[in-house]
Amino acid sequence: MRPRVLGAALVALSLLVVPGAAASAAPDAAGPVPDTVERLARQALPAGDGWAADGAGTTGGSTAAADQVHLVRSRAELVRALGGDNATNRTNATPKVIVVDGVVDGFEADDRSLLDCAGLADPGYSLPAYLAAYDPAVWGMAPPTGPLETARVRSVANQTRQTQINVGPNTTIVGLRGATLTGLTLMIDTASNVIVRNLTFDDARDCFPAWSPTDGATGNWNSQYDQISVRRSEHVWVDHNTFTDGDNPDSAQPVYFGRPYQVHDGSLDVTHTASLVTASYNRFVGRDKLMLIGSSNTVGPDVGRLKVTLRHNLFDRVLQRLPRVRFGQVDVYNNWYRLAGEDFQYAVGVGVQSAPYVENNYFTLGAGLAAEDLLYDWGGTAATTRGNWVRADGDRARPVDLVAAYNATHDPDLGVDAGWTPALRSGQALPAPLVPLVVGALAGANRLPL
Repeated sequence: MRPRVLGAALVALSLLVVPGAAASAAPDAAGPVPDTVERLARQALPAGDGWAADGAGTTGGSTAAADQVHLVRSRAELVRALGGDNATNRTNATPKVIVVDGVVDGFEADDRSLLDCAGLADPGYSLPAYLAAYDPAVWGMAPPTGPLETARVRSVANQTRQTQINVGPNTTIVGLRGATLTGLTLMIDTASNVIVRNLTFDDARDCFPAWSPTDGATGNWNSQYDQISVRRSEHVWVDHNTFTDGDNPDSAQPVYFGRPYQVHDGSLDVTHTASLVTASYNRFVGRDKLMLIGSSNTVGPDVGRLKVTLRHNLFDRVLQRLPRVRFGQVDVYNNWYRLAGEDFQYAVGVGVQSAPYVENNYFTLGAGLAAEDLLYDWGGTAATTRGNWVRADGDRARPVDLVAAYNATHDPDLGVDAGWTPALRSGQALPAPLVPLVVGALAGANRLPL
């Protein structure tokens, strides 16, 4: 290993690893945000760090006035800090810095009591009635229609008003040590220049999944709520967060109509013409669907958009969409994939007109998984894969040409040139064998000195 590269990795560790003694104590309920916390919370994305650094870069709420630096400990306080009215907050472009302390629950009412799914359900909806009405043995395989489906849609609207938290432009949201957003979606829609850092996202559950009988050969249950959804926005930096379903994984849900009753959607979806996103040092743990880049195969407004950088993230025991790409030029480098289990689907999905550039990643594979399983053709034509290493179960780590491994067992073949070369990166890419050392130590929430 070259001394210069090893030295760079050790310097990165020394700068970013946060000893427990260095963590700032949480301020008391009446106190302001401490100066040391505020200084870090005002950080902008460094120049050149991925697609979100393109052009003017991503500064979030770094220029916020003193009265726009907020400490929040509840859903109501979060909504107030974002502008005051959740229905209109996504248009509030005032620069703001929001520091989250403790657990903020999307199901929390303004009086701090916790709502549940039954409390959000429309009077005309119940799951037992829905299951009885739309059982394929009774209803057939047509999409659900009628009063029960209409009541389900009204129930979804009730939940959306409660658990979808709308974020406006020029906003930074950071968490103190242990900060958690549970049961909610951060919706970044038509809200450019946003930074989200050092938070744990837990269990963004859908109370009212939809039965989609025409999704796949036998139908599927589909849920609506991502943990972070980026739509129609540019310049978004998502850094040092942890994404998990907590103690409510989809694997523990019941089976209805022969299909798992899935109550979670994506971790970080970038869709509806969004672009210029950098996701760095995040940890995705034990989830099914992670990252959808581009929501439709329809050729139109997404062409030339959906430019995303994924670097130094840990994908840990997750199943698919790591990411799934349509249209976009997506730079996937220096990530650690720790994958296992019979339910694993694929890592990088090569979709319609996509151009993934997959370089210097490290794949640790459990029993039954091989390099040929890491790519999936969703209607794409090519991917650039360079410098990636794979350590399959029972084998030593070795460099692998991912496209060649895929083509050896699949038809049609994927091409080897995505047609572009990334120019926006945070320094020189580490050699793949160093990636587990750096990413294992630094990725996820509670690694920043907050």
